[in-house]
Amino acid sequence: MPDLVDDPARADDVATRIARRALAKRRADYAEEIRRLLDAALSVMTAGGVAARPRVADIVAAAGLSNDAFYRHFPSKDALVAALLEDGSERLARYAGHQMGKESDPRLRVRRWVAAILAQADEQTAAATLAVLWNAAGPGLALEAGPGVVGSALSTLLRDTLAELGSAAPDSDAALIAHVAIGTLADLLRQRSGPTEHDVDRITDFCLRALTPGQAGTSPAALVAPRSRSSGA
Repeated sequence: MPDLVDDPARADDVATRIARRALAKRRADYAEEIRRLLDAALSVMTAGGVAARPRVADIVAAAGLSNDAFYRHFPSKDALVAALLEDGSERLARYAGHQMGKESDPRLRVRRWVAAILAQADEQTAAATLAVLWNAAGPGLALEAGPGVVGSALSTLLRDTLAELGSAAPDSDAALIAHVAIGTLADLLRQRSGPTEHDVDRITDFCLRALTPGQAGTSPAALVAPRSRSSGA
């Protein structure tokens, strides 16, 4: 039987329009369920820290949903944790992109990008970051850079800026810089140490010098006014 949507004679009949509205409502309801599960999982994991891993039942209870709702969207808790990592990487990428958009100087855009990533080790954010990574990787606490879900979202933001700075291979340079920044974030998280302005300047300077020696120009640390550096504006 042909699909009603593909049948020109019935593409706009009453039954098809009602079916479309029903499908649209179901998609909206499912999206709301998924968001509630993601938010509940983050809350429960953050509360448990690295001392315990919540069960599916704990997450479902916090979300106010049923087991059926959970397994309608996720085949396992691991799949939910993977979605949390993807969700977090997209949020971080949006934040980093917003910060980069405040600067016209490409060197300062790179610094904003580095600062946004390392800010995940700040006290207020680190607890949630650590909890999700603990549930994803266990005691090893691994952050995947480069082609991974976190690194890919972030390195894409750098491509045009690196090209503007004279990079001959902006895609590969962005991936390498993502490894450096995310690796530094992982170290800060393991050490339970928030980033300092020196950390941001050091990583930024290292990345810019690595592009093409002699072409990066003035260090971004010298371009940032003391007030804006201390305020994070």
